[in-house]
Amino acid sequence: MKVLLVGSGGREHALAWALSKSAALTKLYCAPGNAGIAQVAECVPIPATDFAALTKFALETRIDFAVIAADPQLVAGLWDIFEGAGIRSLGPSKAAAVLEGSKGFVKDLCQEAGIPTAAYQRFTAPDPAKRFADSLGYPVVIKADGLAAGKGVIIAASKAESDQAIDFMFEGGFGTSGHAIVVEEFMEGEEASFFALSDGTNVIPLGGAQDHKRVGDGDTGPNTGGMGAYSPAPVLTLALEQAAMEQFIKPTIAAMAAKGMPYMGVLYLGLMITRQGPKLVEYNARFGDPECQVLMPRLKSDLLAALLAARNGTLEPLEWRDDAALTVVMASKGYPGSYEKGHVITGLDEAGKLPGVTIFHAGTEKRGADIVAVGGRVLNVTATGHGIAEAQARAYAAVDLIRWEGAFCRRDIGWRALKR
Repeated sequence: MKVLLVGSGGREHALAWALSKSAALTKLYCAPGNAGIAQVAECVPIPATDFAALTKFALETRIDFAVIAADPQLVAGLWDIFEGAGIRSLGPSKAAAVLEGSKGFVKDLCQEAGIPTAAYQRFTAPDPAKRFADSLGYPVVIKADGLAAGKGVIIAASKAESDQAIDFMFEGGFGTSGHAIVVEEFMEGEEASFFALSDGTNVIPLGGAQDHKRVGDGDTGPNTGGMGAYSPAPVLTLALEQAAMEQFIKPTIAAMAAKGMPYMGVLYLGLMITRQGPKLVEYNARFGDPECQVLMPRLKSDLLAALLAARNGTLEPLEWRDDAALTVVMASKGYPGSYEKGHVITGLDEAGKLPGVTIFHAGTEKRGADIVAVGGRVLNVTATGHGIAEAQARAYAAVDLIRWEGAFCRRDIGWRALKR
C-alpha cells in the first residue's frame, strides 16, 4: 500500500516512524517532510499548503491512503479535496474540523450536549466582551475563535490586561481568527490531553498524555507549542479516562453525527482537572504535538491498520505497551520568539544509539552531509522506560549528547508525574 503523509514537524516524524513499521506498507511518501522523516519515507518537496500540487502528486503516484496530520490543512478542507479526487484519506472533513476551527462552535456544542466546560459568551464587538469579562472577574480567558497557530488564547490577570487583549484581537492581532472571540471563566486545575479515534459513529480511546506548554523550568515564561510531554499521565486515572470517553468524546461524536457532520479521524480532548471534576478546555482535530511523539512509541498495534479502520468504519480496540514514554523538545535560542536558523547539529547518531531512545525531528533540514536547525522547536528527544523516571533519565542522557549553537531545553519534563 502506498501512503502519503502531509506535514513536516515532530508529530509527522512520529507518525511516519510508526507508519513505516506496518506490514501493509509498500511505500511511504511525506510532503514536505524533514531531515528525520527522510530516514523512513521519501520526502516530496511540495508545501503542505499547496492542495492542488498534493492532489496531482497523489493521483499520479496512485496513493492508496493519505494521512493529513495538521489542523490548517484539515480546517481548510484538504480531506474533502482528496476524497473528491478518489484518494482515501484520514479525516476529518472540513465541516467536522470546525471542532478545531471554531472555539465558539465547540462551546455551543458543549452547552447543547451537556458537556462540562467553563462559563462563556461569544462576541463580535469589543465593548460587550469587556463588560462580560468584568462580570466574570479576574483572571479571565480571552480566545480568538479561529486558528491562530497555537497562540490565540490570552489569560488576562486584570481588567487592563483583559481590555488590551480584547482590543488586540479585534484590531487584527491574530488576523481574521480574532474577528470573533470567546470570553470565558478561568479554570483552576491540572491540564491533561486525551485522544480518541472515530469512524464517524464508533470511537475508541487512543490514550492520554500530559505536556509542558511554558518555555521555562517550573512552568514559567511564555506559552509555546509544547516543550515536552509524557505518557501515561498519572493525573489521568482509569476513572478519568472513562469519564473522558463517556462524558466528553462519545457525546461529541454523537452530536456531530446528529448535525450531519460526522467526525472521522483523531480527536484531541484538552481537559482541565478541576475541584469540580474534569472540564473541557478545547478540542483539536488531530494528534497533539508533542503528545504524538510519546503515544507512537507506546502503540503496539499497527498504526496504518488503525487509521484505515477509522476511514472504513471497521474500528477495533488497540493494544498498547506498558512502558512509559517521555519526550524533551530541544529548541533554538529565542523560541517562542525570533530565533537563528542554519546551525549544524552534532551528536544525533550517538544519542540515537542509547537504550530506548528515538529522536523525532521537527525543524531540521539536510544540507550536504550536515543536519541543521531551521525551526524554533528542532528535535523531540524521546525515550521509553519502565516508568516516567527511567524514560526521563534516558531522554536527558540523549539530550546531553546533542549540540548546536543556541540549543536549549527544559530540564524538568515529567516533574508533575514524578512529584505524585
